[in-house]
Amino acid sequence: MSNTVVLRTAVAGDAAPLAATIAAAFEQYRGRLIPESGAFRETAEAISRELADGTDAIIAEQNGETLGCVMIKAGQDDLYFGRLAVVPSARGRGIARRLVEAVEAEAARRELTAVRLSVRLVLTENQRLFTALGYVETSREAHPGFDHPTSINMRKSLPPNRVPGSHRLNHGAQQL
Repeated sequence: MSNTVVLRTAVAGDAAPLAATIAAAFEQYRGRLIPESGAFRETAEAISRELADGTDAIIAEQNGETLGCVMIKAGQDDLYFGRLAVVPSARGRGIARRLVEAVEAEAARRELTAVRLSVRLVLTENQRLFTALGYVETSREAHPGFDHPTSINMRKSLPPNRVPGSHRLNHGAQQL
């Protein structure tokens, strides 16, 4: 058994572990998010469709066990990430931070200029993490049916000519 956590790009067969990881990680938010997070309705079938339709995912695993993941989708000039998830038993090991760094490296590899995300207004601890990683608030939005903001959009510009280095996920796994 190895203590090494490896990051890799998800493949179609990873839909079920991705759904299970997201469900386990988001369970702590049940009852805290209004409206309820779409993560609670995430299924392997839906993720499989997303992966087939151009959404990518990065998985953090150790000894074949999925510890975390993040879903990514390219925009015109940036890479959006969502469903950043780390299972409760693996928290506090820097996995979320490493997944975000891998997203940034992937954006640089694709020669995109920025990375963006959306975080719920009530999840101040997540906002602090993203701020510490260099993300800045760009706007606030209300979910459909709400007359007040429920989420914050954040963005991080990437340095020009950034070299992604060892974070290249398309050429194999990255060890943490």
